[in-house]
Amino acid sequence: MVERVKLAISWPDLIVILSYLIGIVGLGLWAWHKRRRQEASSAAYFLAGSSLRWPVIGLALFSANISTTHLVSLAQEGYVNGLAYGNFEWMAAFLLIVLSLFFAPFYIRSRVATLPDFLEKRYSAACRNWLAGLSIISAVFIHIGFSLYTGAVVLKGLFGIDINVSIALTAALTGVYTIIGGLLAVVLTESVQTIILIGGSACVVVIGLVAAGGWSGLVSSVEPVKLTVLRTAAETPSLPWYAVFLGYPIIGLWYWCADQTIVQRVLGAKDENHARIGPLFTGFIKILPVFLFVLPGVIATALIRQGKLPAIADSADTYSLLINKLLPVGLRGLIAAALLAALMSTVSAALNSIATLFTLDLYKKWKPRASEGHLTRVGRVVTFAAMIAAILWSPLISHFQSIFQGIVALICYIAPPITAVFVWGVFWRRASTAAATATLSAGSVLGLAVFFLDWFKDKTGWHVPSMMATFYLFLICSALLAVISIVKPHVHTPESEKLVWTSLGEALRGTGARGLKDYRVLALLLFVAMVALYIIFA
Repeated sequence: MVERVKLAISWPDLIVILSYLIGIVGLGLWAWHKRRRQEASSAAYFLAGSSLRWPVIGLALFSANISTTHLVSLAQEGYVNGLAYGNFEWMAAFLLIVLSLFFAPFYIRSRVATLPDFLEKRYSAACRNWLAGLSIISAVFIHIGFSLYTGAVVLKGLFGIDINVSIALTAALTGVYTIIGGLLAVVLTESVQTIILIGGSACVVVIGLVAAGGWSGLVSSVEPVKLTVLRTAAETPSLPWYAVFLGYPIIGLWYWCADQTIVQRVLGAKDENHARIGPLFTGFIKILPVFLFVLPGVIATALIRQGKLPAIADSADTYSLLINKLLPVGLRGLIAAALLAALMSTVSAALNSIATLFTLDLYKKWKPRASEGHLTRVGRVVTFAAMIAAILWSPLISHFQSIFQGIVALICYIAPPITAVFVWGVFWRRASTAAATATLSAGSVLGLAVFFLDWFKDKTGWHVPSMMATFYLFLICSALLAVISIVKPHVHTPESEKLVWTSLGEALRGTGARGLKDYRVLALLLFVAMVALYIIFA
């Protein structure tokens, strides 16, 4: 029997959800109260006064990355494709090592508030402006828009809440503590929300595994290939193993090392050591999503085949089915709170980064004499405007054929030129201003063209997987940057000279704590752990 899933909300569930909403908004307001004497400083508002320690940075990075899209879409992918799409989580750990070792030190040493500001110091103001504009657009349309819409779909499926009402209400609640509290409010609430998210998701996995007869019961009920992460093109055409290793590093370098929404937590670090260890802590946490978010879809497959759950008409209902049929009253409210936590974390992170980008990279350049208090007020206005824009855009996402594929496609075609400019700018001294400017502009136009080729592939005949397309685009952007850099050499300033590694070994010679708090030791342990996981599940 095929069943469409919807939850009946109970008073205990409502109490849990409302308690969470009141508590999390209250925490954000407390952050505002704590920092109200320092709000004349834009650094206190946008970068939490450079006071963040590695545990907060690590939890905030994870929470800013995880959204309702992860919980719903990855469970859906687990139901359809098994653990294959867990690569998006595990491969991230390797890129977080790159952030820790090679990018975070330059970001802290150059004392930048935004990544476009870093590009200005390495290249030029033109590069800064281009990246700032592109980052604002991507934050509104990808980070906020898709998260709001996916969250609204989930809440409608679970509780029958109208999509437009859900979008407006969630955006408003998130906007309150983001607008008032700045980055400190964002990272504090993210840290709490990460704990709720992991705890709630763990409940689904544990109860589901017990119902399926444990790990042995799960293994005996699904095809062996569903419990592997690396597949051939015949097994998973959309994500073969070579696309994982060639394509993901390109989008991962942009997302984890060059996207303002994510990296802003590192920019607010207390010092370089905390900036290095924070991402590594996130890398260890990223081991969990495969088991917390993807595995539930495989568990649903097993339970349906065992006759313990009804079949479902739409695979997007996988997570709702598990919550509705497996969890007792009260725990349903906890999971709903986890869904809200994921949604609000992503939206608040993006709202704060938009305010930072616009205010410090664009507005302050236009009005350099603006007071610190004025800049903070402008940041709040921009946060509000971005929230309204995202609310208006989110309902239009229903026109996409697939939410998850839409997100991946957009990222794949945005990332290549940005990744090329950052990677070669940090590792190749000869990367020039003229080359970076040309690469950002030409690469973005080319990415947009390829996106439309893919979007209308039934008419264009384009059938290149997006992960491979992003690799090819990166090669083109890199070649363009190299040729122009040779033709039009870069003239370094004393400041830009310090923003290029002379060798890979130089990054490992920085000072750090001793023992297990040494970032080099942690990076090695994380690398070994991830390789071991890939060997086990390959």
